[in-house]
Amino acid sequence: MSIDEIRFRRLGYLALNVTDLERSSAFYEEIVGLTPAGKSDGYRFFRCSDKHHDIALVEAGEPGIKRIGWEMEGPDALAAIRAHFKACGIIPTPVSNSEADALGVGEAFRISDPVLGATMEFYASMDRAELPYEPSHTRIVRLGHVVLAGPDLSAAEEFFSKQMNFRVSDRIDGAVVHMRCFPNPLHHSFGIGRAAAPQLHHVNFMVTDIDDIGRANVRMKRKGVPIVYGPGRHPQSESMFFYFLDPDGITLEYSFGMEEFPETNAREPRLFPLSVESADHWGGMPEPGFASVGAIERLALEA
Repeated sequence: MSIDEIRFRRLGYLALNVTDLERSSAFYEEIVGLTPAGKSDGYRFFRCSDKHHDIALVEAGEPGIKRIGWEMEGPDALAAIRAHFKACGIIPTPVSNSEADALGVGEAFRISDPVLGATMEFYASMDRAELPYEPSHTRIVRLGHVVLAGPDLSAAEEFFSKQMNFRVSDRIDGAVVHMRCFPNPLHHSFGIGRAAAPQLHHVNFMVTDIDDIGRANVRMKRKGVPIVYGPGRHPQSESMFFYFLDPDGITLEYSFGMEEFPETNAREPRLFPLSVESADHWGGMPEPGFASVGAIERLALEA
């Protein structure tokens, strides 16, 4: 089996742990602008697409990332990545039929990545929502990317590129690796940063208009939401960015614009120096609290 048979459609969804489900649900609907999509088995679902959900909130003691869901191109791609993991000694854990039904996905399995310890879920299909997605105050076009961080950047890059067929788009020397879930064209659907211990770094939502960034800046200030970085522009993807905190201190991002890659003959990854200007064309610096909250929940394996 060739690793090129491992093909992704998109970053499917994120399950986030929050300390107060009602408070966070109100925030993600009223402040972020997601559409409520129901609840089931302890999950509170929200969407920014026509899929069953893009974000699932779960009440837990420690805020952070519970799980990252990846939608494969189809059943063959799902079978390919399952077989590849088994060949590498990584044991897939099946998702029960009842939980898969609650999540609106077909056949699915999970693994714990061996470097950062994050739970990764893989499936080939997700139910569509009954009604089309209608943006509210912010024209969110998709769940854009998730960034994790840890102390061994090179080991994390090796795992996600060699075992999951992610492709590196760009690097900031010793600090960040931007990766795309091949053959998804977006500059990055996943990123790895450097931190003393494994953690969630931030969650991104892509918007359709630069004015959404400006309006968010005004809205967050009026609502007293902490703004921790931006507005600014990332040199790697050329995205305009704006970072703020949810009620638990998890870092969220709106971004506008992003480079896209062809499936074949893509340019080589670039290496940017470790400098302020490599993170923001305009030379901005993050505020305290940026990317400081976000525990990684470990996969609970059945005995």
